This record gives sequence, C-alpha cells and structure tokens, in this order.
Amino acid sequence: MCYFFTILNTGKCNMSNFNDFKRESTAALAVALRWFLLAVPTGLVCGLVGTAFHLAVETVTELRGQQPWLLFLLPVAGLAITAFYKWTKCEGVGTNNVIRAVQSGEPVSLLLVPAIFLGTVLTHLCGGSAGREGAALQMGGSIGWNVGVLLHLKDHDRRTATISGMAAFFSALFGTPLTAALFAMMVEDVGLTFTSAFVPAFTSALIAYGCSLSFGIAPTHFALTAPDLTIWNAFLVIVLGAACALVTRLFCLTLHFMEHTVPKLLKNPWLRAALGGALVVAFSYLFGVGRYNGAGMGVITAAVEQGEALPWDFLCKIFLTALTLSCGFKGGEVVPSFFVGATFGCVFGPLLGLPAGFAAAVGLVSVFCGASNALIPSILLGFELFSGAGLELIALGCGICYMLSGHSGLYSSQNFITNKLRPEYMAHGHLKIKKHEESSPNP
Repeated sequence: MCYFFTILNTGKCNMSNFNDFKRESTAALAVALRWFLLAVPTGLVCGLVGTAFHLAVETVTELRGQQPWLLFLLPVAGLAITAFYKWTKCEGVGTNNVIRAVQSGEPVSLLLVPAIFLGTVLTHLCGGSAGREGAALQMGGSIGWNVGVLLHLKDHDRRTATISGMAAFFSALFGTPLTAALFAMMVEDVGLTFTSAFVPAFTSALIAYGCSLSFGIAPTHFALTAPDLTIWNAFLVIVLGAACALVTRLFCLTLHFMEHTVPKLLKNPWLRAALGGALVVAFSYLFGVGRYNGAGMGVITAAVEQGEALPWDFLCKIFLTALTLSCGFKGGEVVPSFFVGATFGCVFGPLLGLPAGFAAAVGLVSVFCGASNALIPSILLGFELFSGAGLELIALGCGICYMLSGHSGLYSSQNFITNKLRPEYMAHGHLKIKKHEESSPNP
C-alpha cells in the first residue's frame, strides 16, 4: 500500500513538474516572440534613420572643410535650432530624459527625432564642437519607446524597447553592436544591468549594424600596435589611468559648470544661441580653425594611428565642447570624450615611456569609461575599436579611471546602485554618498 501511494505521489510530482515546464516554456516562447516583434522593426527603423544621420553628418562635415566660411553661420544655425526646438516643444529634452524613460517609464516624444537630427546636422555644418552619440541615444530611445507604444507593450516592456532603440542607433553610427547593446543596458543605473533586455537590444543592434553596412558605412576602427603585457607596462598604464581620471573629472566638471552657468548669465535662449555661436567662432580662430570643430575624428585617428597630438588639444576640446552644448547647440559628449582622452594619452603617455599611439588608445577608452561610468561596455569598446590589440592593458586603464573618476559623469540622471570604491550597495539604491567618503585617505 505504501509503495502504491509512493508511486502515485511520484506520478503527481512528475506531472506537476511537467506542467511547470510546459507553463514556463510557453511563457518563454511568448516573450521571445514579443522581443522578435520588437527587435526587428526597431533595428530596421533605427538602422535606416541612423544611416541617414551618419551620411548627413559626414556630408556636412566634408562641406564645412571645403567651405570654411560656413563657420560664420554658426550663430544663425543656433537661432534655427532654437526655433525648431520651440516649434517641436522639445526644449530642454536630452539624453537624461531618455535615461529616465528606462529608469521610471518617462515618455519620450517622437518629435525628438527630427529635432535632434536637424539640430546636430546644423551644429556640425557650421562648426560647433560636439559629437554624434547624444543624438544617437536620443533618437534611438525615442524610436524604441514609440515602437513599444505602437505594439501596445506594457510599461516595463516599453523600457526594454527604449534600450533596444538606443543600442540600435548607437550600433548604426559606430559599427560596434556588442558595445552598443551593453552600453544601452548599463548606462542608466551604474552597478545594475538590465540583462533581460540583452536579446532584443543586441538583436536590434545587429540589424541596425547590417543596415549601415549595406549602405557602405564602415565601422569605426583604428589600427593599433600594442606593447607587450609586462608588469612594468601594466604599472605605466595604471599611472596613465589615474591621470585620465583627473582629466575625466575636469571634463565633466567643465560641462556641468557651463551647462548651469551660461543659461543663468544669458537667460534669453535666442541671445544665448547667437552670442554663444559667435564666441565659438572667435575661440575657433584663436585655437585653430577646424581642429576642434565638429567631432574631431581626424585628430583622434592621428593620435591613435600616428601618435600625433598637441599638448593643449584636450583642454581646447573640453572648453569648446562645453561652450557649444551650453549655448543650445546639439550633439553629444562621447566623441568629444574620445578626443579628450586620445589627445591627452598621446601627449602624456610618452612622458611615462609608453608608445604615443597606444597611450592614446588607452586614454580614449579610459576617459569614455570614467565619463560614462560604463566599465564593461568600455572594455568591449576597446576590443571592437582596436580588434583586441592590447586589450588587457586597455582594460586595466579603464578600471583605474573608472574607480578614481568619482560618482558623477556626463549624465546627471544616472543612478549609482553600487559604490565605485567599495563592494557595497549605495543607500536606497541611489547615489547618496557623503563627501568625506571620497576625500578620506582610507575609503
């Protein structure tokens, strides 16, 4: 009799396990189908719009190089950008809003796509000092969010859609799909990874990457020769990473200071755009016309591949980028962080005994890491940009810069879930760090 009941209970247990397996499998298939329906249109739309944006920025950059007088139209471009943002009701909307869309479900207007598209193109046409990825994150986030709304996704699924859009657009611009996916998943909350979003984000990124390739857009890549992995070279990279952390703090501090100070001094947005544009033109002629205007990819390439940079390059780029963005012009801070890190590393690295080009590569990735507070994506970026050359040393530089760059960065909406100096969670899952914790000699 006991044996009979044992068999019966075992059968019930097996049936229960089978039902659980069936239910979980059905749910997993439903989620996979939903992510496929999300990733495909998001990747295609972001890929096509991202490709058009990439070609537009490249075209106007070449045109400005051929027609230097376009720089004098920067104040006019500022007025046009201000007018268009007022018309689309996108004033004050930026990357921080997209980050909050992932964090709390804040909606993102679809009108942000044409606003940031036109604003960034005009900024690059007339010589403003800015990057492209701010536009990528904003346009991608807006497209992803609205695709989620179109598909009637729930709140948390729309957040995944926003991440997927950010990843897709970033991938279309830079040709780094893995970095794009991880960056979009990790940039919102430092120390927290939305792992459930990896499949749709990476799928969208791959589709967008394929779109850009089909139009002949080559991925961003640098030829790099790395030194041997030795204890001495590792020590030199540690010193360089610590120096990059100081540069990162200066970069972010300058951006935030100008962002808050300039609007207070020039409260009228029209006057701020016109006068700010005129100041950018004046300082461009003072520092060197063309060298610090636009994204500056030519200078970055020269620093990494030829080991050539001027000692003051990184300072000039920091100032002009902060001035450009604080006056209402559009673009991003990531490529300028590449510029700042690459030129600083190129100049400072040889003083330590490191090859100039390799030091530029370490500086490029390290400053990006410290400014974005995205450690793992930065290491992956080093792999995808340099084909894995010197990856261990680059990762070491990233780690040091990340640890010492402080609990702030490019994006004020970031939450710090974990402490960057100690293996512990922050209070209430947000950055509520006391000043003495960073200033203490023994944190």
